[in-house]
Amino acid sequence: MVDHVELPPHRFAGLVAPAVDRAFLAGMLAGRDGGGAELSSRYGGPAATGCLVEFRTRLATPGGTVDDPGFAAVTRYRDPVACRRAVDKQVAYGMIQRLPDGGIRATERGLAFLDELYGVHAEVTEELWAGHDDRVARLVTALGRVLAYAVLLTGDAGPGAFAAMAPPHEPAGAPPGLLLLNRLGTLRYHRADAHAAAWTAAGHTATSIAELPPGPERLAIEQETDRRAAGPYPVLTAGERLAVLADLAALPG
Repeated sequence: MVDHVELPPHRFAGLVAPAVDRAFLAGMLAGRDGGGAELSSRYGGPAATGCLVEFRTRLATPGGTVDDPGFAAVTRYRDPVACRRAVDKQVAYGMIQRLPDGGIRATERGLAFLDELYGVHAEVTEELWAGHDDRVARLVTALGRVLAYAVLLTGDAGPGAFAAMAPPHEPAGAPPGLLLLNRLGTLRYHRADAHAAAWTAAGHTATSIAELPPGPERLAIEQETDRRAAGPYPVLTAGERLAVLADLAALPG
């Protein structure tokens, strides 16, 4: 793969986002249909496990917590009252514990669920992406570098969805498909923060941006999102960026 191809980071940010979404959502759907729904039902169903699934890459870490600003950033497009009620239900089910500062962490029962969920995701991604071992391995390596650099760049930038969720919990011996699924999911939060910064700078709120129709203003916000999301991508060469796009496009799902 040549490195003189013109694919600047901001352009790559715009191209890779839908490819990341497609692969991630395919993996999560496979997880739901391949045992995740049955697993959830054993622990009380979505009302008991929803937050654990969404925040799994942080809460699966023993002692891992999500603080209140991080929770708000991840759920920024949803009704905060409804979100708090959902957490209250999961506290009542004994899956989540509220912390004095408003944050959350998994209980022992919650950690047991997450351990099983990681196992389900390991199995379904192995099946979903069977025959693509080299692609998965390349993507795991490339996205690992991107995420590490993104964490470094984020530093003390303040609360955000990415800061709440990165780096993803990766237990010893985790298979490549599981690593890829969770690295893809964590990378999506980096773009989510870039998008929120872009629409905030344009004078929008979470409600108004959701209602904004296609047009010049929407296009300008998306372009600004690409610019803000491009930060960690110079860690890859232009050739490596092309390879990431090609590998994501070739994954089934």
